[in-house]
Amino acid sequence: MTPTEGPSPERSDTGHGPRPTAEGRAADEAGTTGAATEGSDPGGGTSAEADPGGGRRDDTVAAVVRQWQAVRPGLDTGPMEIIGRINRCAALLQQAEDAPLRRAGLSRPEFDLLGALRRTGHELTPGELARETFSSGAAVTKRLKQLTERGLVERRGDTRDRRVVHLRLTDAGRDLVDGILPVQLAYETAVLSGLDGPGQGELASLLGELLSQLEGRLGVLRA
Repeated sequence: MTPTEGPSPERSDTGHGPRPTAEGRAADEAGTTGAATEGSDPGGGTSAEADPGGGRRDDTVAAVVRQWQAVRPGLDTGPMEIIGRINRCAALLQQAEDAPLRRAGLSRPEFDLLGALRRTGHELTPGELARETFSSGAAVTKRLKQLTERGLVERRGDTRDRRVVHLRLTDAGRDLVDGILPVQLAYETAVLSGLDGPGQGELASLLGELLSQLEGRLGVLRA
């Protein structure tokens, strides 16, 4: 996964748009089935220190699960232990990853659009950009207006259909993406440094398997 891509539908409006960086908002976005997440420190720490015996550190989701098991012992909280942790990690990672973008005066969804134009290597219509970035058409239109005004994206009308617009990066837009991307990758490398190489590979494989299944079945689950 590139640093600007993610699996959530309409990413930019469900946690990837301009977001407050307060820890409280991150905890809300992490959503663990309505349970509280007391015990985390302002930096996103866990609810307990490391086990003196060398066991795994407790985390906020583990505390939430214990609370639910106490009040509703018959519930199967297994799914919460996975989905709750994914959501919690996503909220905290988004805060960390956005630092280089804030310095460049960009929101993550804006950089997603620029990145899509850069990595595909050719012009895209607004509809194609919406699909590439998992965003709504209205959200893409709003962001493109801002990026065009900044001179990072330029529009070209279709010669055969005036209703169609083609979009491409300007030289300034391309330079901005190429300058920020290595910094983003370095940020992500630092964030993941607590996991060794095999651990990162295993996690990537498991998340890839989950994402593939969800992309194929989520529509059925929602029906």
